[in-house]
Amino acid sequence: MKNTLNFLVIFTITISSFAQNSNELKVGDVVSNFSSTDDQGNKWESKNVKSNFLVIYFYPAAMTGGCTKQACAYRDSKNSLDQLGVTVIGVSGDEVTNLKHFKNSYQLNFPLLSDIEGKIANILGVPTDKGGSITREINGENYLLIRGITTPRWTFVLDKNRKIIYKNSEVNAEDDSKKVQEIIKNYLKK
Repeated sequence: MKNTLNFLVIFTITISSFAQNSNELKVGDVVSNFSSTDDQGNKWESKNVKSNFLVIYFYPAAMTGGCTKQACAYRDSKNSLDQLGVTVIGVSGDEVTNLKHFKNSYQLNFPLLSDIEGKIANILGVPTDKGGSITREINGENYLLIRGITTPRWTFVLDKNRKIIYKNSEVNAEDDSKKVQEIIKNYLKK
């Protein structure tokens, strides 16, 4: 009985830590405008995106294995995505400095947004958990990379009216950009 009670307490705490955002959006919902600070320290606003599609992908932490694979796959798909009229943004709870290191280290060719308080995550209903920090060697120097929140890996595709046409809460980091391209190509065939 005691083990069952302990399990239930731990399970409830775990679920509630990722249940902070009860306003989870679904396919067909329209995403309101949002803004944040990008990897260069500039204000980035969704209302300024004029492309036919906006891909918003959330990742847990810059400069980590899966997140690097996902970002590099989007980097390598940029020409194909451009031809489809797609703007890609990566969103994490990382501080701007982390994002700048991440972008420069892997020559990423799209904006990374800092969502240290989880405001963008909240708009889209992406669950958040406590932040954290990691140390990474960059150009021979050790850096402490701090993030305010941590999100799971989720991807959204919005059409030009900012309606969600695709949502994935079980993203495969390496295949995410390929899946997004398939979704958009199929959408354009309709």
